[in-house]
Amino acid sequence: MNAAQLETIITKLPAAKLDYPFGPDVRVFKVMGKMFALISANNITTRITLKAHPADVEILTSQFESIQPGYSMNKRHWITIFLDQNCPISLLPDMIQNSYDLVVEKLAKRDQMQLTQL
Repeated sequence: MNAAQLETIITKLPAAKLDYPFGPDVRVFKVMGKMFALISANNITTRITLKAHPADVEILTSQFESIQPGYSMNKRHWITIFLDQNCPISLLPDMIQNSYDLVVEKLAKRDQMQLTQL
């Protein structure tokens, strides 16, 4: 899976918006102004950083070499997945959805209601 394929999955989520707050090399995806995914790609590797439950962070980082605590993020709540290693590609859509859901459940009720109308 490459960065473009990840973007395709992400942009299908309701109200997912692309932003570049860290410069042109890091694609940040937000829902209602809250970040839920970051994609960074260079000539060597592509990585995606996603929000996750703390228990899932522990399990995923212990089971997969390609999943590490979130790069430059709260290591208890974020994971970074390196797509050039033994990445569990089949899990990526579910991990993206989980990250999105975790952010949405923390939104104000009015923002959650607005999302359900999209």
